[in-house]
Amino acid sequence: MSGMNKGNVAVFLDRDGTINEEVGHLDSLDKLKIFPAAFDAVRMMNKAGMKVVVVTNQSGVARGLFDEAFVLQVHEALQTRFRERGAFIDRFYYCPHHPTEGLGRYRMSCGCRKPAPGMLIRASGDLHIDLPSSYVVGDSARDMGLADRTGATGVLVKTGYGKEVAASATTAAYVAEDILDAAGWILKERGR
Repeated sequence: MSGMNKGNVAVFLDRDGTINEEVGHLDSLDKLKIFPAAFDAVRMMNKAGMKVVVVTNQSGVARGLFDEAFVLQVHEALQTRFRERGAFIDRFYYCPHHPTEGLGRYRMSCGCRKPAPGMLIRASGDLHIDLPSSYVVGDSARDMGLADRTGATGVLVKTGYGKEVAASATTAAYVAEDILDAAGWILKERGR
């Protein structure tokens, strides 16, 4: 690696409402419905040499709706289904906390709950990612806030909660119909 290289470019993907259908709290694998466009989108980003990283708030853990082992099970299922379709997600990060709800160690104000930048900072260290050259794709104002706080480029998708957010998410560099539209815009933006 030359001294000129600032690091890898990543696309940070929100999970629920971006990669898979928003179902409230995803508390059973039966509810995991991946958007068909997500497979193509991730494959495109893989081919372009970008890291694909999932960053998701999972306050259902704090609320006692499911445990961390279940979150890991969902991420394994996602990875398996993407691999079967020739697509690869480099890493998954999640925040199990909630500032005001929940029990024990999960009830806290933390640095990892989006829009706080904790998950991106960790990923940046783990995968040598240059955050200002990277992208955050998600369906909420929180995701766009995360992009703003880390210097990344925010892309809002109109799937999940994105339809309601679209008008107010003025910080998004682009408002995409879905994850595939977002991936296409990112590749164009990067001049590939």
